[in-house]
Amino acid sequence: MKSWDVIVIGGGIIGLSLAIELRKNGASVLVVERGEPGREASHAAGGMLVECSLETPKALQALAAASAQMYPEFVHELQVESGLRVDLRDQGTIVFSPAEHVHQRPGFTLEDLLKLLPAPLAELEPALADFKQPAFYLKERSVDPRGLTAAALGAAKHRGVDISSGEEVTAVNLSNGRACGIATKKTSYLAAKIVNCAGAWSGQIAPQAFPTRPVKGQMLCLLSPSRGLVKHVLRSPEVYVIPRSDGRILVGATVEEAGFDKRTDVATIQRLRRAAIALVPALRDAKILEDWAGLRPGTPDALPILGATSTPGYYVATGHFRDGILLAPITARVMAQVIEEKIPDFNPDAFSPARFPC
Repeated sequence: MKSWDVIVIGGGIIGLSLAIELRKNGASVLVVERGEPGREASHAAGGMLVECSLETPKALQALAAASAQMYPEFVHELQVESGLRVDLRDQGTIVFSPAEHVHQRPGFTLEDLLKLLPAPLAELEPALADFKQPAFYLKERSVDPRGLTAAALGAAKHRGVDISSGEEVTAVNLSNGRACGIATKKTSYLAAKIVNCAGAWSGQIAPQAFPTRPVKGQMLCLLSPSRGLVKHVLRSPEVYVIPRSDGRILVGATVEEAGFDKRTDVATIQRLRRAAIALVPALRDAKILEDWAGLRPGTPDALPILGATSTPGYYVATGHFRDGILLAPITARVMAQVIEEKIPDFNPDAFSPARFPC
């Protein structure tokens, strides 16, 4: 029976990126995905590469910043190896923040934030509504997650990663207390090391019930009435607006505790659309191309779960919540180093699965 050095459970951007990194280092890798690779949380994401915000847990900030810096090279490699183009934009982000939030940013006054704009708002985004609340500019990138995961899948195949789609993993098999493979609803596979990258479904795989849960996010996509109508990512407390280079504009997103329900709600989609129009009135004429919901993998402390489990040979990389796209490059690098028993570039102890009793 064929065996691999490593089996990666889950074919989202985290699992695919890790599989590529492991192959670079010479390991034979099998990715086993319950559906189609890249079609769950990665497919549904907005793709804002937010290095640091008020919502970013302090323990995650250094990891997020390092991963954001890796993105140009990360995308370049995927494009070269897959032959596919990835829409990575670096026009930056304009954040609209209520006045009370200004005081949560140590050392900043309202005047300081206004000075951070590289030009008057009317010049940066002529289509913006006339807002009175504070706005500031962040030099951040954004990426199209669907193009990114397609390129990652292509690059993985190019490097010789084996992919098995439509197979739901039910358990990690053990031999003498050590991981030795996986069982699916159809068959089983052998490997010396297993990595659980199953996102919101990570906790459903025996023998360890990691405390991941699905956190629903609804979004929609508009076709801009004119190319270049919106240049920057726009973030307000009510909505974010993410332009793509082909004229599409993404609008999102909700944060809902709704189990594994991925249905969209007409009233919610229309509320998001109205919030986007309030930011950019010209979007009133934009056609809705698509709406959808995705399931982000949440954890009790809003931090990812990364590292070796208490079962020898069994590892986990899950629970990235809203930051899976952003954290893919650094997660792949650090987890590959942990699996290969090297000293990782970043100490993952703060994200250890040991912090949760399983």
